[in-house]
Amino acid sequence: MAGRTRTDRWPCPVARTADLLSDQWMIVILRDSAFGIRRFDDFQRSLEVSRSVLTTRLNRLVEDGFLEKVAYQDHPPRHEYVPTEKAEAFWPVLAAMWRYGDEWLFRNGAPVELIDRDTGDQVRAIVVDEATGEPLDPDGIRVRIRRD
Repeated sequence: MAGRTRTDRWPCPVARTADLLSDQWMIVILRDSAFGIRRFDDFQRSLEVSRSVLTTRLNRLVEDGFLEKVAYQDHPPRHEYVPTEKAEAFWPVLAAMWRYGDEWLFRNGAPVELIDRDTGDQVRAIVVDEATGEPLDPDGIRVRIRRD
């Protein structure tokens, strides 16, 4: 990714997150991981991505603490990529992206949807304020410099 502007040292959480997950493969690997995919061949089959691209992205996600590489077989050596707490904390971001994509990037909604395992009802994510439980409205929010 030579030539791109890095934002990993900017004081903005959005800029740093965008830098960390700066290409689509990182995000869709985390999506697949959230839905239970753990093994290299399963990621490759799901994503239809080259082995070299997948290897590079999985290694970066391990280095950045999103996935843990865990051996499940010794001969020949085989590993699973297990989501860490950091990856699990990213799930609400993926769910919000899913909602946005469903509403704004498909004419009649996406051909796939999130379904509640117990009820079978469609799940539609919203982002809410932790303190009030109210949906976030950018008109009611401002940014300030933290003074610690």
